[in-house]
Amino acid sequence: MSHIRVLLVEDDPDWVKAMTLFLNKEADLLIVGAASTAEEALSLARTLSFDVALLDIQLADHQQNGIYTAVEMHRIHAAKIIMLTSMSEEEVMTQAFTAGAINYIEKTNFRQLPEAIRSAYHHPAPMEALLKELARLKREEQLKDLTSAEREVFELIEQGYTQTQIEQKLYKAESTLKNQVNKMLKKLGVRSRKEAVEKVRRKGLTAGMEEYKE
Repeated sequence: MSHIRVLLVEDDPDWVKAMTLFLNKEADLLIVGAASTAEEALSLARTLSFDVALLDIQLADHQQNGIYTAVEMHRIHAAKIIMLTSMSEEEVMTQAFTAGAINYIEKTNFRQLPEAIRSAYHHPAPMEALLKELARLKREEQLKDLTSAEREVFELIEQGYTQTQIEQKLYKAESTLKNQVNKMLKKLGVRSRKEAVEKVRRKGLTAGMEEYKE
């Protein structure tokens, strides 16, 4: 029998141990990896083969870091994502689905996880294409005030290019690039490149889902 391979992203080691034992009792499920931070999760997403990710919405390294992790994981891996939480708040649930999760399970309802994992694996998510389009539209809304040159710089920053690498790639003088970056940051209302990338990727998630509801 082939297994549904599961990645568990959770910062509570006791919960990880308990869930690994619980889920591995299911004949068709197999925990193939575990991560306790967003960084570890994204590193595994680049190197590990898995079908479904169980992702804690509130990782200890940052409040609601699971939302950011879900967005990033969708950029690099095709696995289905189920969000785990210890709370039930409508806004957080909305953000989770808009970030790409296809289910949302409270930890107290952990016994629902085996069937939730099977459902995520075997059935396509009808909202997935729409959510991707909403995410694209919200991204465009964030970047609409940037000039073509500023947007080009932003996209290289988003891809992880350094200041020097961008200067070399675009054949720009240091002063010219700094000026464009400063204008870009001002238009986006942030103080650093990292904040700019995070804002564009995360801001508007709730609004995007509200548009879908309407």
